[in-house]
Amino acid sequence: MHSSHLLLEEPIRMASILEPSKASFFPAMTKIVGTLGPKSRSVEVISGCLTAGMSVARFDFSLGDPEYHRETLENLKTAIKSTKKLCAVMLDTVGAELQVVNKIEKTISLLADGHVVLTPDLQQEASSEILPINFDGLAKAVKKGDTIFVGQYLFTGSETTSVWLEVAEVKGEDVVCVIKNSATLAGSLFTLHASQIHIDLPTLSDKDKEVISTWGVQNKIDFLSLSYTRHAEDVRQAREFLSKLGDLSQTQIFAKIENVEGLTHFDEILQEADGIILSRGNLGIDLPPEKVFLFQKAALYKCNMAGKPAVVTRVVDSMTDNLRPTRAEATDVANAVLDGSDAILLGAETLRGLYPIETISTVGRICAEAEKVFNQDLYFKRTVKYVGEPMTHLESIASSAVRAAIKVKASVIICFTSSGRAARLIAKYRPTMPAISVVIPRLKTNQLKWSFTGAFEARQSLIVRGLFPLLADPRHPAESTSATNESILKVALDHGKAAGVIKSHDRVVVCQKVGDASVVKIIELED
Repeated sequence: MHSSHLLLEEPIRMASILEPSKASFFPAMTKIVGTLGPKSRSVEVISGCLTAGMSVARFDFSLGDPEYHRETLENLKTAIKSTKKLCAVMLDTVGAELQVVNKIEKTISLLADGHVVLTPDLQQEASSEILPINFDGLAKAVKKGDTIFVGQYLFTGSETTSVWLEVAEVKGEDVVCVIKNSATLAGSLFTLHASQIHIDLPTLSDKDKEVISTWGVQNKIDFLSLSYTRHAEDVRQAREFLSKLGDLSQTQIFAKIENVEGLTHFDEILQEADGIILSRGNLGIDLPPEKVFLFQKAALYKCNMAGKPAVVTRVVDSMTDNLRPTRAEATDVANAVLDGSDAILLGAETLRGLYPIETISTVGRICAEAEKVFNQDLYFKRTVKYVGEPMTHLESIASSAVRAAIKVKASVIICFTSSGRAARLIAKYRPTMPAISVVIPRLKTNQLKWSFTGAFEARQSLIVRGLFPLLADPRHPAESTSATNESILKVALDHGKAAGVIKSHDRVVVCQKVGDASVVKIIELED
């Protein structure tokens, strides 16, 4: 593992710290994934979230049924039309999640030093003495002294809404635990996390498969967030399952790393997955707290070098109930950006938080500030060195485009791409200016009908740092004489001007294919 220098520009002028933050069309290069739920599913709130900078909407199937999520998605579509902001859809599976079932939803109080029994008998009602769970193998998996956490949203460590249990004894299928802290559990479902213990449940459950093959197919999901990914095989199996579901063969799989098992197999999982989500809430339980930062830096470095998006979760928990994050949280968001994250994922903060829109705009502002001092030069050198020589054709073009753009102080890079690969490679070198990926639709046929591809590729760049997609008009072919390309280029330039990132006399770097050759050119705009 390479030593991870903090990618921070030196030196920082104190005066720049006091300058007001300038808002622009691209509030930040780092993307924000927002989880839609009870407090964020109306057209009005979703529109506010999109305007504030959310570019991916996450649908968490641990909560709510497909009909509930269908209504939310309809509202999202309406909000996209009215705000004209693109947004991708991420389906988050339940996976091997252990849950305490509280059918009658009564509030349960647990007192420190008392005892509570975890039982697989779902006929029992949840109370302060007994908690029924959805898994009958817990008694076989744990032993005396093991640690178990239960809470509605896993655990910031300071809250009284989650409880820390220690296994006292195993009685048949029941597990008797000592309560380590007083807590109050409220709601119908709580997550149960057994620290550093292998849970023998499939990563893609039957319920997940049913949701993906119905709701997922109907809504052409862009991303599948694969909860509790523990091995590369989990990703391969999910990929095989998606490949048989028509359009979903284009869905990208993001492996969610939530426990030590996933960490142990991180390198092979990264090879198979399209991106990684570091689920720091759960990881913070499986790992000693002092190790979490180290894992984050190592994992983000590996994702960056592989050119695959990395998403960090659990950043501003306190904004679930407050208008401002703590100082530590604000610093944490900035450090995630300096460590190389592509996106920040908000869970409880937008799902049930009181201030979903303010949370997104606050996180966006912090990201934008951190990006200003991101040491692109050091990052670029490190990436080129890691890739080594000889470079592939595309890699060399992408790195050259970014280097040229920085040398001529271009205001934007425009990349023509049909598969999205060229644009993702440009983003891999972390240009300091936005990259507009102009996705050229391709015509394809399944022998029965013709259809255009491109919408998936455009939306999937909404999770990549610095990439902003534009779907070109399919009537203009991509790899043709320069004349038609010029007209697509004009559309892209007009888009940049309207967005306020391109002004007259700016320089723009364009990356495109002409025939069999890839070309990087620098354009100086007259007016």
